Amino acid sequence: MTAAALIRTARTESGLTQVQLAARIGISQAALAKLERPGSNPTVRTLERVLRAAGRRLQMEAPRDAPAVDEEQLRRNLRLTPAQRLALFEASHGNLGELVRNVRRGR
Repeated sequence: MTAAALIRTARTESGLTQVQLAARIGISQAALAKLERPGSNPTVRTLERVLRAAGRRLQMEAPRDAPAVDEEQLRRNLRLTPAQRLALFEASHGNLGELVRNVRRGR
């Protein structure tokens, strides 16, 4: 959810108008409207202040991103000898070549 959407949702779910929330923060209604517009980019401090005035608190997380590769497969392959890795590569290459030939033949 964007910062603008967070602010707008917190305000509306709290039953506040832009004028009321702006007054709680000490800014103008126009300034609050800018914060609620798509593309607004308030600082974390401003976002926290606005949400707190709407009866919310900002909670951020930074979960670890899932790796883009199969790490277990990498570990398994690294336990192989170079000769074993080469044999696996050659077998995979042969299978891929056969798949390509079958696709070209329309199978």
